[in-house]
Amino acid sequence: MAYEIYIDDMLLPLPPEKIPIKYSSQNKTVNLINGEEINLLKPAGLAEISIDIIIPQMDYPCAVWDGSFDDAEAFIERLAELKKGKTPFELIVVREGAGGGSFFDTSLDVTLEEYKVSDDVSEGLDVLISLTLKEYRHYGTHIMNFILLDKENAEAAKSGEDRQGEPPQAKTYTVIKGDCLWSISKKQLGNGSRWQEIYNLNRDKVKNPNLIYPGQILTMP
Repeated sequence: MAYEIYIDDMLLPLPPEKIPIKYSSQNKTVNLINGEEINLLKPAGLAEISIDIIIPQMDYPCAVWDGSFDDAEAFIERLAELKKGKTPFELIVVREGAGGGSFFDTSLDVTLEEYKVSDDVSEGLDVLISLTLKEYRHYGTHIMNFILLDKENAEAAKSGEDRQGEPPQAKTYTVIKGDCLWSISKKQLGNGSRWQEIYNLNRDKVKNPNLIYPGQILTMP
């Protein structure tokens, strides 16, 4: 199985050997007055990811560079910006099986908790970087505005909608060189993790979500 990993919008040129994602629990065990032990179920905790990655400093036939960064120095600078910026970003794992079959993908909004840069003699000139990431859950107050209409105005508004309302025209996007579903989703929808919505709308023309071609016209959400 082959897979691709994106840290924010940066494709790792060499995927790590393993990607452990720990889904923690906040359940609490308590003892009742009769001595019986019970488990109080609580919402799931935040996922934690620790990965070791190698940024090659030499030419490797297996390394894939997509232009999102040029070398180890540029990658480390981007990590420093993510840490200093105190903003969440996306971790995306795209899995592909033998013969090009697509497996399930992972897309999480995460924060960079810490990173460590090591020079390891066994890795030669390559740079070893250890990342610790934590899932980020968006939160905030939702404000909803309501307009109360009396019966007469409500019927008039509904009648106007019936007369003027027409089905909206489907929005499309034409693929250009260098595009992938994630980058299109990031650019057009503001969130790369919504690439699956684009794929679901275009299964008739996109058989493999990792293979799209310049000139294809995609239906957008």
